Amino acid sequence: MAAAAVLAVLAALLLPAAAGQAAAAEKPEVTLSKAEAGKGGDITVKGAGWRRNALLMMFICGQSTPGDGVPGGTNSCANDTGRAVTTDGEGTFSKKLPVAEPPKPCPCVVHVATVTGDKAQADAAFKVAGHPVEPLPRQQGGGKLSVLTDTRLEGSSGVLTWFGAPPSRKFVFTVGNVGSAPVKDPVFQVGTSHGVFAPQWEEQQWRGIIAPGKKAQITLPVELSAGAHGNYLVSLKFGDKVLAEQPWGVGRPWGVTVFWVLLCVVVPAAVFRIGMAVVDRLRPNRRRRSSRPAGRHRTGRIAELTDRLPKLRLSQGAVAADEAARTPRTKPSREPREPGKSGGSGKGAATNTGTLPWFTPDTDPGAGTAPAAGQLSAPSENSPTTKGNT
Repeated sequence: MAAAAVLAVLAALLLPAAAGQAAAAEKPEVTLSKAEAGKGGDITVKGAGWRRNALLMMFICGQSTPGDGVPGGTNSCANDTGRAVTTDGEGTFSKKLPVAEPPKPCPCVVHVATVTGDKAQADAAFKVAGHPVEPLPRQQGGGKLSVLTDTRLEGSSGVLTWFGAPPSRKFVFTVGNVGSAPVKDPVFQVGTSHGVFAPQWEEQQWRGIIAPGKKAQITLPVELSAGAHGNYLVSLKFGDKVLAEQPWGVGRPWGVTVFWVLLCVVVPAAVFRIGMAVVDRLRPNRRRRSSRPAGRHRTGRIAELTDRLPKLRLSQGAVAADEAARTPRTKPSREPREPGKSGGSGKGAATNTGTLPWFTPDTDPGAGTAPAAGQLSAPSENSPTTKGNT
């Protein structure tokens, strides 16, 4: 019984120590090959205790100390020389990192943080040779906020977002006041970044009071620019400290692509049809001539003249009859002709008798004299010459 009691006491003493060692082993760690290096050189960064097959990012950041994170966020880091690394099956890694001067003065750290999945980060103190060093800014006020639970983005994209409208979400998180003074109407900074670019910060104020030791759930709106698509990172900052980060994948607005494709097809077709309609209106006579058979206009003209010709003849005959009716008739003169005037010109005889001269009867049928030259007369019934010939 005494031996059993001793074993129970030893187990009670060793179990908390083993639990502490396991917890310490699960905490991410970062070690550096050099504690100081100048710009242009490189250092080897090693890590252990990370999640297996996790994607990490490494930066050299200013105005930071190990344990406090990076208060200035990625704005205080040398983002252009950052490197990505993936942990192995045991949660370890080793990667070279070029040395560059951060935009903020030192104290500096090598900051390593996860990109996807559960958030985890670790820092290692580092000095950039020749880079200025300034003291850290003081905390304002006695209140201090810290994120207690995982953050999340709520909401979904609508139909308008598919056509290029600005995507929007609600950034929901729970913070607690771990300071000694209450925090009233805190002002947060919400930033969105795309790829390796630094986030664009926007101040948003939450109305309320968070007493020391209390917590509150806060919801802040987040909106991207119109037509935004791809992988974004939403960051939350209070004061100079980044409290939380949340990835946001935004789909491509395919409705805009469909619209431009239809526009490139429909507009040229409509312009072509309008142009053809204008051409048809500007050249109507040519279209009629092209649809009419050859020689049709000549045939139509001849037919029209043929139809009008009888009417023209009838109208001329009516005019002539009307003139004849109006002209008075003259009776032929029966006065005997004088011998000396019988051989006159036909014009004078026609004028006196009203008939042609060779149809004028003789005035003296018994006379045996021959007619004068140039005068003709009808043969007589008692003429012996005529009978002899018969």
